[in-house]
Amino acid sequence: MKRSIFLAVAAGMMLSACVSSSIGPNVSQGEESYAKIPAPVGGPKAQLYHIGELDRIDITLFQEPEMSAKGMQVDAAGDISMPLIGRVHAAGLTTTELAEQVRTKAARFYVDPQVTVSIASSVSQNVTVQGQVTEPGIFPLQGPTTLLDVVALAKGETENAALDQVVVIRFIEDKRYAAAFNLERIRRAEDADPAILARDIVIVGHSGTKQAWHDVLRAAPLLNVFAQF
Repeated sequence: MKRSIFLAVAAGMMLSACVSSSIGPNVSQGEESYAKIPAPVGGPKAQLYHIGELDRIDITLFQEPEMSAKGMQVDAAGDISMPLIGRVHAAGLTTTELAEQVRTKAARFYVDPQVTVSIASSVSQNVTVQGQVTEPGIFPLQGPTTLLDVVALAKGETENAALDQVVVIRFIEDKRYAAAFNLERIRRAEDADPAILARDIVIVGHSGTKQAWHDVLRAAPLLNVFAQF
């Protein structure tokens, strides 16, 4: 019986050499990863929200209901359209900056207009988590967020996760970058915890070694039954 289980374990370990995953050559590692996707300096800090495409916003002109709007959607070009003043570019602006843009344009038609802008719903401030996590999906970012925070949002990694192969994909100036991090080292405070930004994609890699070992462990009770005959 013991010999049968030993042979199964040995076979599983040999199999792991064939199914183990690896990080591609275009993915940065080590110091290069932190150069592209750095950790927060001095701890996570709250950042001003910048309006994105397809976000919905509320615009209020004091005592001017015909110029006010609830749930106005920013279009794919990053613009909104309002009566009288026409199109206004909103993407990339804070609510205060957009309010000032609208106020300046509305001043041609109203005396000292008072404008407020607020976020009704956010589409742009999300992060996507894929791979070996318990609950993959798209999650809203609320305040400063790090890689450990994002994995926690996805209910943690699975038993077959390759924690040394956690990749973050980010668009910087319209170019796509990918950087790998070691989640185990981050948890031990040996590496810094990188900051995650809106529209990042986090992919937790798959460990063939872990899967082969878990498959062997699950098969062990069955092998024990067969060994009795």
